[in-house]
This record gives sequence, C-alpha cells and structure tokens, in this order.
Amino acid sequence: MEINVMKSTSTKSRTPHLILSLILSLSLWGLMALGKASSQAGVDAMTGATKQFLDTLSPAQAGKARIGFDDGERANWAYVPKDRRGVPLKDLNVSQRAMVHNILKSVLSENGHRKVENIISLEAVLFALEGAEHRDVELYYFSIFGDPGVKASWGWRFEGHHLSLNVTVANGKILATAPNFWGANPAEVRKGSKAKLGFRTLKDEEDYARDLLGSMNSEQKEKVIFEDKAFRDVVTKAQPEIERMELVGIAFEDLKGKQQKMLWKLIHVYLDNMRPEVARARLERIQEEGESAIVFGWAGSEKRGEGHYYRVQGPSFLIEYDNVQGGANHIHSVWRDFEGDFGRDLLKEHYSDGHVD
Repeated sequence: MEINVMKSTSTKSRTPHLILSLILSLSLWGLMALGKASSQAGVDAMTGATKQFLDTLSPAQAGKARIGFDDGERANWAYVPKDRRGVPLKDLNVSQRAMVHNILKSVLSENGHRKVENIISLEAVLFALEGAEHRDVELYYFSIFGDPGVKASWGWRFEGHHLSLNVTVANGKILATAPNFWGANPAEVRKGSKAKLGFRTLKDEEDYARDLLGSMNSEQKEKVIFEDKAFRDVVTKAQPEIERMELVGIAFEDLKGKQQKMLWKLIHVYLDNMRPEVARARLERIQEEGESAIVFGWAGSEKRGEGHYYRVQGPSFLIEYDNVQGGANHIHSVWRDFEGDFGRDLLKEHYSDGHVD
C-alpha cells in the first residue's frame, strides 16, 4: 500500500510538470509552424509579384530579363560597374520599376531595402564628382532565372555597382539569399552633394565591428588581428563558389559575455538585411551549428580612416568586409554560404529526393 500510495503521489506531483512540458512543446511547435507558414507566404507573395512583373514586359524586355535556370549566368555575379545580362531599370517604366522594388521588399527588410536605395543613390554622387557615364542610377539590372511557379526551381538577381542580391527557390518552398553583396563609395560623403554630406550608407557594418575590436584587451587583440595590412578587397571577390577559409582571429569562446553579444549584434547587421522570416532560417542554422564555432578576425589598422578588413566565419557561412580603397572611404561587404550560395545545398537535397522540375 505504501508503495502504491507513493506511486500515486509521485504521479500526481509529476502531472503539472508533464502538462507544462506538453504546453511548452506545443507552443514551440506552433511557433515553428507559424515561422514556416510566414516564410511560405513570403515565397508565394514573391512568386506572384514576379509573375505579375513578367506579364508587363514587352518581348524585347522579356528577352533581356528571362534567363534559363541552369544557365551559367546565374552564378556569374559581379559588384563592379559593367554591362550585365538582365533588364536594366532604364528600360522599365515607372510602374515596372515599382514592381521590381516590390519583389525586393518581399525578401528584404525595411532597413535592407533602404540600403539598396542608398547604395544606388551614391551613383549620383559619383557622377557629380567624376562625370563618368557608367555612374548611373538606372544601370541596375533585374534578371529572372527559370519560370516562377508554385513547385518550380527558379530565382532572380538584382545587381549593379556595389550591389548583388541573389535569391533561389526550390520546389516553390525553399529560399536561399546568398551571395548578397553590399558596397558603398564613398563610405562617407565628404564632398559633392550638400544634401548628403556626412551620410554613411553602411555605418553599422563598420561601427559595430570597431566597437567589438575596441572592447578587447591586449591579449585578445593579439589573437584577433591576424594581419597588419588590410586586404585591398574581400578575399573571395565574386567567385561563383568558395571554400572554407583558414580560421583566423579570435574564437567566440575567447570573448567575454558582453563581447559575445557585440559579435552577435554585428552578425545581425547582415542577417537583418532580410525580412525576419527569411533571416530566421539562417539564424537557426547558425545556432544549430553552435556559436562556439564562430571566429572573428581583423586585418589592418585599428584607427578610423585607415585601411581595415574583417571577417566573421562559421561552419557554413562567411562575412567579409573591407574598407581600403579611396583613402579607406570605400566599403565592400558580402555574405557567403560555403555550401548554400545560389541554393546549391537546397537544390542538391531537393533533387536527391527524386524531384524533377
């Protein structure tokens, strides 16, 4: 009897905990399902917006905009001013340009889209300073790879000087957003347009990294600064595919609690260029891999106004940033996925499951 009573009492005492555990599990499942539903709704909205845009194109415009999904051009990205395959903004009317920006907004956060507009606006600043024809706010190209559809594999690219946004969809469900490149020349407007004097398009990308570096003691700086001279450009440049780089700098676990939060704050500068539901999937993967695997490295001068470079590397991703050219007033920054650029990992998984688009 005593055993039975003890069992009965134990069962009663566990019941509230079991119920609470079940509630928490269901809540977590519900949040995950809500996140997936939100992400899927975003992909559906983007697909619909892209199809609507295609319906407005003339045969000549469509001939420029449409490219086969398996065409090598999909990985032939660049961030320098040059002619590209795709339809340029200058060939589109006001309504069509608005549609392009609606497609961008279906993936980008409000802040990310604002950066796009600011980067483009710097071409007008450069034109005022240089007078060169290739400094043109209308020389940004929109390209659509494959046929947007509910169960299709397709993608798009929006690209021009200092900007390359690449989006891939597999089976109408999976979204990949790498590589994405963001640049600013000038990084700080110091002459030319009075309306923009002092404006810094990518200020957080520099300032948050500087804040982290400045918080380190001498022992930590011995680890984090791996080169005395900064690289002139991001090391990976516009390579269509990259490999994991040597782990240089300071490991996440060698940072103090506040510094670890500062590194996460820097990573979020790049993640948060995308809409929350898009960024969430990327963040969850990083967290699954373990934050202890993240390394932050710095090259070049610690002084503001002098050439500097940094990288943040994890098992699956790489962030690169440099500010060396133009008297250290010319930023390049990029997010790359070692396996997932242009959705390679997602497409491989998609096709290995027997899907044929």
